[in-house]
Amino acid sequence: MALYEHVLIARQDISPAQAEAFNDEMKLLVESHGGHIVKIEYWGLRNLAYRVKKNRKGHYSLLAIDAPPAAVKEMERQLSLNEDILRYMTIRVDELDLELSPILARRDRERDRERRFDDVPA
Repeated sequence: MALYEHVLIARQDISPAQAEAFNDEMKLLVESHGGHIVKIEYWGLRNLAYRVKKNRKGHYSLLAIDAPPAAVKEMERQLSLNEDILRYMTIRVDELDLELSPILARRDRERDRERRFDDVPA
């Protein structure tokens, strides 16, 4: 099976729960075709670099996939039919990076920094 990294951007109008539901749907779809999703990261609502279908923001998700090409093709077909998905991109990689993505790692560092400053007595 091949290894892929897949990023999808959903419309800003949907709730975070609905955006994460897309990830679960993609997981079920890939697993039904004999693959599996190794990692799912929901990055949250982020600004887009430019307007896409009249949207300035989007719900971003990153999926690390180990699946046959037919499963990825079907996943992309399903996403292209969904009106709530603004963009998606799938890239074939040599190996999957299972650590936190730089976006989530930065968010964790910022939380740790805030906690340290909150712990300092005044």
